[in-house]
Amino acid sequence: MPKTALLSLKGEKIKDIKLDDKVWGIKPNDQVIYEHINLFMANKRQGTHSVKNRSEVSGGGRKPWRQKGTGNARQGSIRAPHFVGGGIVFGPSKNRNYTKKMNKKERRLALRSALTYKAKANDVIVVEKLEAKTNKTKDMLNLLEDLKVKGNVLMVTTELTDNLILSTRNIKNVKLVLANEVNTYDVLWADKLIITEDAIKYIEEVLK
Repeated sequence: MPKTALLSLKGEKIKDIKLDDKVWGIKPNDQVIYEHINLFMANKRQGTHSVKNRSEVSGGGRKPWRQKGTGNARQGSIRAPHFVGGGIVFGPSKNRNYTKKMNKKERRLALRSALTYKAKANDVIVVEKLEAKTNKTKDMLNLLEDLKVKGNVLMVTTELTDNLILSTRNIKNVKLVLANEVNTYDVLWADKLIITEDAIKYIEEVLK
């Protein structure tokens, strides 16, 4: 069972805690991780892109020239696809649905695999609690400096406060989520995972 240090917000070690092998110490499944990331990115797509076909563009109500005698090829409308300003052939449609599905066991396996990678790389920082005394961004940056954290940071807690939300929202490389919102994409995106002891217990209880 892997161990990690429980830290205060000043970066001081309080004690060692054990992480559950069934969540933080499994054999990672790269294929399931790939499929879940693919699903996550696909489900974020709005699918609102659209073009107009020849029946939707305006104009072209009459023949551009008579059928015979001009020497030109016969045409029925200047809004045919081969004319400038004409309709688009085989363009994207707003009716397309990019949503993909994945069963619950695979989703959980992907998340456990991602958490295992973070644990093995010592990128998991467990804190006793996660709180902000003020709503100032500067104070949150000082907190991250005390914990010696750089790069993309995912902060996981079981309770959100106004100060915590306001102090992190203007830091572009910090993402704050509740324990029940943790997903594989965010875990892999982060260089460091800052998580409270309560959040670890919640995640282990759900994923075991």
